[in-house]
Parts: sequence; C-alpha cells; structure tokens
Amino acid sequence: MRKLTKEDISQEVFDLYDDYAHNKIERRQFVEKLSLFAVGTLTLPSLLSFMTPNYLDSILIKSDDPRVQSAFITYDSPKGGGAIKGLLSQPAKSKKKWPGIIVVHENRGLNPYIEDVGRRAAVEGFITLAPDALTPLGGYPGNDDDGRELQKKRTREEMLEDFIAAYHYLKSHKDCNGQVGVVGFCFGGWIANMMAVKIPALNAAVPYYGGQPNAEEAENIKTPLLLHYAGLDSRVNEGWPEFETILKKNRVENTAFIYPAVNHGFHNNTTPRYDEAAAALSWQRTIDFFKEKLSK
Repeated sequence: MRKLTKEDISQEVFDLYDDYAHNKIERRQFVEKLSLFAVGTLTLPSLLSFMTPNYLDSILIKSDDPRVQSAFITYDSPKGGGAIKGLLSQPAKSKKKWPGIIVVHENRGLNPYIEDVGRRAAVEGFITLAPDALTPLGGYPGNDDDGRELQKKRTREEMLEDFIAAYHYLKSHKDCNGQVGVVGFCFGGWIANMMAVKIPALNAAVPYYGGQPNAEEAENIKTPLLLHYAGLDSRVNEGWPEFETILKKNRVENTAFIYPAVNHGFHNNTTPRYDEAAAALSWQRTIDFFKEKLSK
C-alpha cells in the first residue's frame, strides 16, 4: 500500500485534528468525524495512524548527541506545582557561560519533540531548560492523548508560575550569562507571551502560534517579541491585530511573521501538520533573534 502524504489529506481533516488537539471535541467525536473521510483505500486506521505523532523517526538531536550535555533536573516552583522536573541542555565540553532559553511545551506535557527542541537550541550555543508542567501529576505519561487529559487538570495560571520559576532558576544557573529568553509552542506560545507580561527583565520572547494576552495584560509588556503565526490558523490569528495595536502604541519591539498556507503546529516535525520550509525559516529567525538579544 502506498504511504500516505499530507497532500492526500483534506484541510478539513487538519481542522478536525486541531479541534481535537485543543480539547474542543472528545476523542470519540474525533474518531466518528474522521471516519467520514475514510473512503476507498483511505481507511480509518490509516488516517488515525497518519495523524498521530511519530516521535521514533523524527528526533533531530538525539539524547546521546556528543555536541550536547543534557540531564533532567528538578527546580522549585513555590507558587506553582512545587518541585518541577525539566530537561537542562547545554553545549558539551565548554566552560563558558551561555545565554539561556526556556522551552515551553504544548498542551500535552514535555514530550520527545519538545525535549528535542531544547537540545536543538543547545547545539546553537544556548543553555536551555524545558520544564514539564505535568510533573505534579506524574509527568508526561508517554503519549499525547493522555498528556492532554492530564494537563486539563491544572490551571494555566498555576502552570505559568512553573515557567516563571524556571526563568529564575536558569537566570541564576552557574553556566548561564544571566540573559534569558523563552520560546513556546501553542499553549507554550501563550506562556511565552505571558512571561513577557509578568517578567519585566525577560530579554526576549518567541511565541509560536500562541494565544495573546488580554488588552490589560499586554500593556505591561516591555520584552522584545518575535512572533510566528500559521496562515491557516484563524483561531489564534484573530487575536493578533488587537495585540499588535497595543505593542505598536507602547513602542514595544516586535516582529511578526505569518507563514502562508501552513497549519497550526507547523514547526512540530512529528505530525503531518509540519511544514519543512516554514519550520526551518522560523527556527533560523528564532535562533538569530536569541543570539542578538541574549548575548549582550
């Protein structure tokens, strides 16, 4: 049987998956609606398999890569979930101090993709911390469906405190130069925006397709922002014009890119929503932005 490609899948399927991934419909409803697209050789099992993240074949920087030193650590988050586990990664075999990046996961915990992103940034010359907001519930459970269910049991405000605590941990780390930014994806994009709201000293923030702060919150931002949006992501994009107006009014440094004809989640190379060109371009822009803002 010929292997499926994303060109075989209608945009309606991607939109349906987006509703499921963001808790707008339950798994039973997702499967029922997905079955309507199972026609001929395009079976329901093949569709389900295709839309499920493939971590095994998608990791770019493996945990044993000699260029990176990675280890799980635990830090204190007294206003959040208490003791939080995170993956700390940095360039190997170096004694210098590195600029820091907090890497924030989607709405499913610290899965292998986000761990990989932390290592990818470390290869570029940063010390990174990728926390797992599911730590108080036992941590990422090994699959995204259960991860989403667990994450719904915590409030996003409490989880925000965990990532703010991660900022303070990394900023004072002996191998960090004291300059710290944040990159986040989906839920993590909202966290990145909100860390800019809550942390005046945050040096840079890069939200990927992240929900925007409300107008009152946005008034507090001073941090330089680099924002990545997916052209087909009307759900998130509708909040950008108002947010942009406030940033411009307050002369907050910001650059936004809307990548045409790509879906929410386009950076995540483990799912068919991935777009190689947009992911590569946005990531290079992200690394260049952090090198400019965190190396002062």
